[in-house]
Amino acid sequence: MADKKPVNHIRLTSHPDGDTPGVAIRWGESDPLRRGPVVATLTEPAHRNVIGTHAGSYAVYRALAVAAGMLPQDHRADLKDTSPAAEIGPHPSWNDSERIVSLDPWGAVAPQAFRSYADQGIDFRPTIAVTRAHINLPELRDAVEAGRLTPDGDLLTANGDIKVVKAAVDPVWHLPGIARRFGMTESALRRGLFEHTGGMFPELITRPDLHVFLPPIGGLTLYAFGDVASVSNRDIPLAVRVHDECNGSDVFGSDICTCRPYLAHGIEECVRTAQAGGAGIIVYLRKEGRALGEVTKFLVYNARKRQEGGDSAATYFQRTECVAGVQDMRFQELMPDVLHWLGITRIHRFVSMSDMKHDAIVRSGIEILERVPIPEGLIPADAKVEMEAKKAAGYFTKGPVADADGLAQVKGRELDA
Repeated sequence: MADKKPVNHIRLTSHPDGDTPGVAIRWGESDPLRRGPVVATLTEPAHRNVIGTHAGSYAVYRALAVAAGMLPQDHRADLKDTSPAAEIGPHPSWNDSERIVSLDPWGAVAPQAFRSYADQGIDFRPTIAVTRAHINLPELRDAVEAGRLTPDGDLLTANGDIKVVKAAVDPVWHLPGIARRFGMTESALRRGLFEHTGGMFPELITRPDLHVFLPPIGGLTLYAFGDVASVSNRDIPLAVRVHDECNGSDVFGSDICTCRPYLAHGIEECVRTAQAGGAGIIVYLRKEGRALGEVTKFLVYNARKRQEGGDSAATYFQRTECVAGVQDMRFQELMPDVLHWLGITRIHRFVSMSDMKHDAIVRSGIEILERVPIPEGLIPADAKVEMEAKKAAGYFTKGPVADADGLAQVKGRELDA
């Protein structure tokens, strides 16, 4: 019998055997030096104190660049002059381990807050970036021409340019907090994430001492209109639109849903509120197709249009469940974290009629005084089926809302959690 060749075993973990990270993460600590930085880089594996790596869904592209020889494996980012272009926080919510569990509140100021760690050779990266920009949408130019918005030469110019502060946020999950948010044990969460990603991150099972996970998913972008520092002041009017990504509508103008019209309407409300001395926030989350993905969404489109009797509100969600097994996977429980990062405790005008979004925000401890619906005239004809289906399914509630054109004043009535 021929001798068997020795088998080379590969340890399925990115953390060296027997190593305990030298940098601890104490989630919720008010002192950043005690909290500790998120170290997810690969230049020195012994320093890593989280599961996963930076860049969210783009981490795989980085891995491909390294594998293809296009990027040095030991590259260290030169972060000179990359500090936030606007100051945000710290706020009391940053120290609350229950309020923020899906992003790192210190992520934008990591190079400044954790400088002493960098001086020790610890290679960490920001997970949030804050900059200033201008945006310009045809719908906003239309609002100017129609007289709904008036250029002021500062926030809004005559050609429709709008000044904003914008922030990009990568996901950083504190697993104990995520588990509590969904009412499960941390071990059940870890096993579910491990098993249903095909074992992508073995450390979820093998490293119970690591409680922070950087999932390979899309993050979010927020746009602030007016003084971003004022959004934490409960007495200054604040308009907010929380918007889940819809590439077909938001970018390419598909008229089968109300996504882009509602987004444009939300921006208009934010501009109007900021011009009146308040502020506005648009939160744009990468949750394409109700977090089912665009392939699933298009398959559902086909099924809806080809079914006997044609597309209808009565079978709208049934066709989604047939393909995806569930109506909606957005699970808005994590969405309020970015509002807490901004220090928001009260929203005067919430530009959404989604009960899922409203209830998640209110349960998290943020007051919503008024809900602003999309004006009937902005709903595309082909989106009527979706709107009727969502109404029938209880997605919307006619509570204390603004009048149809979105111009009513805040009534000051609070909603029950």
